[in-house]
Amino acid sequence: MNAIYECINENSIGIFESPTGTGKSLSLICSALTWLREFQEKAFNAQQTPVDDSDEPGWVREYMRQDLQRAAIDQRSELEARLKQIRAKELRQKQRYEKGDPVPKRLKLVKDEVTEPDDEARFELENYDSEDGGKSTGPVTQIADPAISSASLELMQKLGLSYKPAPEDDTPTIDEVKILYCSRTHSQLTQFVQEIRRVELPSPSWIANDGHTEKGALKDLALVKHLPMGSRRNLCINPKVSELVDTSAINERCLELQQPDMPKDLKCTFLPTRENETIVNDFRDHTLSAIRDIEDLGDLGKKLSICPYYASRATIKPSEIVTLPYPLLLQKSAREALDLPTKGHVVIIDEAHNLMDTISSIHSVSVTHVQLKRCRAQLGLYLQKFRNRLKGKNRVYVAQLVRVIDSISAYLDNQATHNFTDGLVGVSDLMTGKGVDQINLYKLMHYLKQSKLARKVEGYVRHEEQLTPRDQHKGSTKSRPLVMPALTHIQLFLQALTNPAEEGRFFCEKSDNGDLSVKYMLLDPTHHFKEIVEDARAVILAGGTMSPMDDYARHLFPYVHPDRLKTWSCGHIIPRENLLAVPVSAGPNDVEFDFTFEKRNSPQMMETLGNCLVKLVACIPDGLVVFFPSYAYLDQVVAYWKSKSMNSNAASMAVWDRLLGCKPIFQESKATSSTDTLLIDYTLSISTNKGGLLFSVVGGKLSEGINFSDALGRGVVVVGLPFPNIQSAQWKAKLEYIEQSAAKRTGSAQQGKEASREFYENACMRAVNQSIGRAIRHKGDYASIVLLDRRYRGERIQAKLPGWIRQGIVKDEGGGFGVVVNRLRGFFDGKKDAI
Repeated sequence: MNAIYECINENSIGIFESPTGTGKSLSLICSALTWLREFQEKAFNAQQTPVDDSDEPGWVREYMRQDLQRAAIDQRSELEARLKQIRAKELRQKQRYEKGDPVPKRLKLVKDEVTEPDDEARFELENYDSEDGGKSTGPVTQIADPAISSASLELMQKLGLSYKPAPEDDTPTIDEVKILYCSRTHSQLTQFVQEIRRVELPSPSWIANDGHTEKGALKDLALVKHLPMGSRRNLCINPKVSELVDTSAINERCLELQQPDMPKDLKCTFLPTRENETIVNDFRDHTLSAIRDIEDLGDLGKKLSICPYYASRATIKPSEIVTLPYPLLLQKSAREALDLPTKGHVVIIDEAHNLMDTISSIHSVSVTHVQLKRCRAQLGLYLQKFRNRLKGKNRVYVAQLVRVIDSISAYLDNQATHNFTDGLVGVSDLMTGKGVDQINLYKLMHYLKQSKLARKVEGYVRHEEQLTPRDQHKGSTKSRPLVMPALTHIQLFLQALTNPAEEGRFFCEKSDNGDLSVKYMLLDPTHHFKEIVEDARAVILAGGTMSPMDDYARHLFPYVHPDRLKTWSCGHIIPRENLLAVPVSAGPNDVEFDFTFEKRNSPQMMETLGNCLVKLVACIPDGLVVFFPSYAYLDQVVAYWKSKSMNSNAASMAVWDRLLGCKPIFQESKATSSTDTLLIDYTLSISTNKGGLLFSVVGGKLSEGINFSDALGRGVVVVGLPFPNIQSAQWKAKLEYIEQSAAKRTGSAQQGKEASREFYENACMRAVNQSIGRAIRHKGDYASIVLLDRRYRGERIQAKLPGWIRQGIVKDEGGGFGVVVNRLRGFFDGKKDAI
């Protein structure tokens, strides 16, 4: 905790590794909030210090000081008093519920049938003049004051009259310095919120010194002001929107329902307006009055009939800690849409072991041949109706968009008719259509944003799709199909075409179902994270398995001075005797374990692996989790064992039969949409003393975020080193980029090659470390970790394991695989005797 506190206090960037069970979340919360409280106290005291004026008498300066103090206390106490009243009211409601008193029924949100007006004019494009800064000369389309109609605004614009909405409430809102806590999933954020609820902070001085109440009466006001933030998918309470499956469709439908030309009876009734500003303020106060998670925020929005997605923005300023998922922080467009500040605030990113991959993934985009065809068909349907109404620049830019889409589609058509191979694609290859090379993509993208063409096209197509079933099946209550927002996605891809060439590359790929696609992959995450780093007061990256840490300094913070960058790794809280880590270089019969891509497919290697697992299963009690390097190799090995099982006889049992004879087998599948059933069955087998052998994959669904504590994971086996396919076009481009960047930075081609090799190995070992971390989840836990490959004996690979794993590694003393088995038996026999 001291290291995190000092890192924030010194405005540094910290990389912290703390294994699961060591209290990482509480350490982050306590250290960050302790710093925040101290910072608030200093800022509060500074507010009370008047400007030094020696000409004024002492009693005047003292009066000024007391006046400033009263003003500062009153400003904060007003909000605190409202929060106290809300907490008292909620407590009374809870007590009435526990006593069984009747609770007033809440009005249900009625899921109205989605109806659309027959007026198609709202899908028509407004006049556009690119020479006039891209301004529309047609009706006003911005979301304006609801008290003024769009027609009135348009008339005022024509008459040269300006309109300025009446100012909002002038009551100043305290803009607190915040802790922005970010994690990968909402389930992880919910766990973090539960930890916040456990923390009790001392009352701030402005509460303790509040003259309006008796001493100690406001102790509960020390609750941290917490705001959970989420996307529309998590927070939308409008049944007409939340029923949509696709996230992009939800976003576009929400924005569409806010347009001024949308009929009043179809607009979203939950949207904050000037008329319901009081409800928005109630939502803010109720949010801050307790520590709530994202589900609580949705329920609160339903209770107050206000959109929690938009209403939560009014809660940002007075909040002290904001929790949000990766995309809302890491995407600049998302931060701007939420009006989420990073300047001067503390940013904490948990589960940051995959941060670089996440940034690259968020800013990468692919488009399939099917999506291009669907988009072209939707544009065709739109033009069929509105072609004759398009004038001037609208006609020019829509025609350009059609040519660009046709050009990319033609490229994929050409690839489909030839022997397709994955590979790099040049932007020029995608822009070979007639006249496409003359198109200014920057102007085209500006037009798409200003004209909102995607929303118009998709709105009209949805309108047509919903009208057709209604005409054909009158009186039917069956839900109508909803259009997928193809053009919105294509627009994101076209935006990537304008990115700097050195930041990313384009690739052509083929999916398992044979559909071709073009993918843009971001190679350098530095630029997209740099703005957060430069704006934030401090940045903390935390995770259970951050090793190896060198990559973060080299590829995420290359511009940061080494003095500002701090790294810290915490050992595990378990006693050293509770962990046995064994690198195994050879299996039974002294067959060397070499699971390189060239050698792992041999029948001898797969047979030896099976014989090794048979012996491990026999000496490791309860649950044993085996991580394979890929789904393909797992399927291949299991298929081989089963084929040998079918041809075996009673005198010589095959590997598969012997494994089944020891423990029930459970296997993760790439096609499995949910792992819940698999984990339930596995847990049930362990709890009924049958044991269990679980086959999983490094980097798969069970390698991250799953808890194999106690009997669920008495042993973890990692088969080989899961190096990415270095022959793939994407990894070739990635490593080539790293090599060239490092060589340019250091002036040495040899150091460039070394940097490329280091990055490749680190990517592999981060995945291994994450899988290993599934076992040993608390202080009293114990487990064995078996690493099957000769390369795990090398110092270079071992140095990339977490420190607490390295401390438990058993040195190779010779004796072969039999010594390994005996050591494992002794380890678990000792634990059995201790119990």
